[in-house]
Parts: sequence; C-alpha cells; structure tokens
Amino acid sequence: MTHAIWETLLQNFSDNAKRYLEDMPKRAIATLSPTLPSADLPQGVQNLDSTFALLQNQVIPQMSASAGPRYWGFVTGGTNPIAAYADWWVTLLDQNVAKGGDSAASDIERQAIEMLVELFHLPADFKGLCTTGATASNLLAVIVARQFVGNQQNIDIAKEGLAALDIEVFSACPHASMIKTLGLGGIGQNQISYVKTLPESEQMDCDDLAVRLAGSNAKSKIVISSAATVTGTSFDDFTSIAKLCAQHNAWLHIDAAFGIFKRLIAPNDPCHQGIELADSITLDGHKWLNVPYDCGVFLTRHQTILQQSCHVDAPYLKNNSPEPDFMSLGIENSRRFRALPVWLTLKHYGRHGIAEWILRNVQQAKQLAQFIDGHPDYELVHPCQLNVVLFRPVLAATSDDLSQACLDMINKDGRLFLSPGKWQGKSIIRAALSNWQTQYEDMIIAEQVLNDAASKLRKAYSV
Repeated sequence: MTHAIWETLLQNFSDNAKRYLEDMPKRAIATLSPTLPSADLPQGVQNLDSTFALLQNQVIPQMSASAGPRYWGFVTGGTNPIAAYADWWVTLLDQNVAKGGDSAASDIERQAIEMLVELFHLPADFKGLCTTGATASNLLAVIVARQFVGNQQNIDIAKEGLAALDIEVFSACPHASMIKTLGLGGIGQNQISYVKTLPESEQMDCDDLAVRLAGSNAKSKIVISSAATVTGTSFDDFTSIAKLCAQHNAWLHIDAAFGIFKRLIAPNDPCHQGIELADSITLDGHKWLNVPYDCGVFLTRHQTILQQSCHVDAPYLKNNSPEPDFMSLGIENSRRFRALPVWLTLKHYGRHGIAEWILRNVQQAKQLAQFIDGHPDYELVHPCQLNVVLFRPVLAATSDDLSQACLDMINKDGRLFLSPGKWQGKSIIRAALSNWQTQYEDMIIAEQVLNDAASKLRKAYSV
C-alpha cells in the first residue's frame, strides 16, 4: 500500500514537473495579486486526485517564476538542475544534520565547506556551516563577534549575557539583514556608528573609519564590511580595514553574500583582495551558486569561539565524534541536509562551470546597462560594476513617482521582474542578474519590455 502511494506521487510529480519546466518561459514572472482557496481545515483524509488538483490548479499557477531566467529582482539565483536533483533527495532522505555518528551527512557538509573555501581562494583555516541564508549567517557573525569581544572583557556572553559588555559597531552600508541581526543578537539595530562612504559610492571611507576607531572609548569594537553592497555593488578596501582592525583589536566581519563570487571570474582584481583577512564571512548559496532556497554559508577563522557561543550540553546528545557537531556551531538543533545541493553542485560543475554562468551574468548586466545608457527615456544612474544595473526613467516630469510607475508597468507586463531601490536619495529601478539560465534571447525580451514601458509612460505623461 505504501509503495503504491510513492509510485503515484512520483509519477504525478514527474508529469507535472515536466509541464512546469516547459511552461516556465511562457508564464508571467510574478503573480502580483494571488487568490488562494479558503483556509478551511478538512476533517478527514482527502483522496489523492483532489489533493493533486488543489496543488496544480490553485497553488502552482500563482507562484512566481523566480527560478526562471528573467526574474531580476533582489539578488535571486535559480535552482540549477543538479542542485534541484540533490534537493529532491534531501527531502526523501530526511536527514537531521545536527550531530554526526549515524550517517555521512555531517561529513558531506564539512566537505562542502572545504570546497567552498577552496573555490573562493580562502585560507584553509576558515571553517563553517550551511545556514538558512545570509540573515542566519549574519546572525552567527554577531553571535561569534560578541563572544570574541566578551572574551576581551572577561565576560562569557553565551553564559552571562550582554549586560556588562562595552562595545561599538562600525559600518558604512550594512545590508538590512545585518541590521536585523544586530537587533536579534541583543546589540541593537540603532547601535551602529556609521562610517562615511566615498563620493558617488557605497564604499567605506577608510580614513573616516580610522578616525572613528581611534576616537572610540569602547572597550571592544566590531567592524562590518561589505563585498558588493546590495545596490551599488561597492567593495570596501578590505586590506586597509583589516590593518585598522588589527591595530584596534577589532573583529572584522565581511558580508560577501554574492560579491565573493567575483573571485571566480577575476581572481586578481584588487577590489576583493583582503577578504581572506576577515574574522568571519557571510555568503549565500541560493544567490549566485544557484542552489535552492534556503541556503547560506557562514565561515570563520575562530571556530572555537563559535562553538563557545552555540554549544549546550545534554546527555542524550553526546557522541564520540572528533569534530564539533553542527548543532554546536549554528542556530538550529534540527538542521535540514541543505549542504547536499551545494556539495553536488560543486562536484558536478566544478570551478569553471560555476564561473561560466557568473561571467555570463556579468556580461549580460553590462549589456543591459549599455542599452539603458543609450536609451532616450532612461538614465543609468550608476556604472554597472558587477551584476546589478541601476536606472530610472527620464521624462519631462522625472520624479520618484515616475520610477515607481515605470516599475509597476514592467512587473505587470509579466515578461520581466525587477525591484525598487534608492541611489543618492533618488528612487530607482534595480535589475540584478544572478540566474544560471539567462541567455541572449532573455536580454532581447528585457529590452522589448523596457521599450514598451517607456512608450506607455510617454503616453501617460503626454510627452
């Protein structure tokens, strides 16, 4: 009986997954006004056909095509086929990678981390784990950094709390998730001492950082730096920042969620030199590695301090593993086997295969930027430096409202999805190309969408 159910489920999934993949290029990229069935709870077990119909007819058609080649909002990758295949097995295997000793799952995760460290040309003393995403990784950065500065002040933060801690946090353009995790970590969202940025950039001004660190009366200091800020894709001067941190015994965390991938296509580019000097690094697998949600990675050169922050003893959890268990290194005790898609992606595509789609996205972003820069109805508001394109419409009535109206037209069209942003105080439209599937024909479609939106705007504003 059980075997028959699995057979039916697998066959249904196979048939409908094929149909979904075939239809993806033709479907609307986003569902802007979804309408779900009622939330009434059934009283009994439903037959499989009605459950299949519910999912296929009322749920899946209302999902976004975020896995597809023209979802350019936020910074969103799409699941590569090998990672998707691995993720199917993750669900079927249903491993809890909290502790080792009963399967190879923990060893797979350690190997995945080792390969990522090698992929990004980082020193081998970086250790870490897979998390649910950059937010969880940034939270671990806060947790291990506060333990580090607590140790400087002879306070075991994990055991005694933050009450007696004297700390100052410095950053220039922290990601929203970084600000959020400072609140979750008990330091406070409003406790950042903001460092100046260089003109027309989101890059941290190292001279200003030097002045602020020297003038700080805090007993301990944390510096949060960025490898590709989310809007301008600016890289901080990590080598100079690391020297300042060493002088002031400050913890250096680098949020490199997608910027670290530049190391694959331009290993000698000075913009990312010095990332290896960080105390901790955040990166995102479900961005440019194109593995499924949810998957981030946290790396640190201070695994012992991370373990001090996260470990709790319990008799029923003890084993004889020589390596620290992942439940003692991260937030969750119950942990999905999310490392398997990372591991299999790295094993299948290798360095050059992954670098190929990253380089293609960068070239495509520059092509889009060139198109916008030459368009009479659009303004390229910042040079394209990586995979993000920042622009806004320019008509006689250029305004923030016009940018939003243009964005609404683009997204309602259904062939392309972009997200809003701010640059130098102006409302802008932001395109981030991070999907392994994006091809030349997608760029042509995107140009058509932008031309159509510009034409509609001209008519609406009688220009």
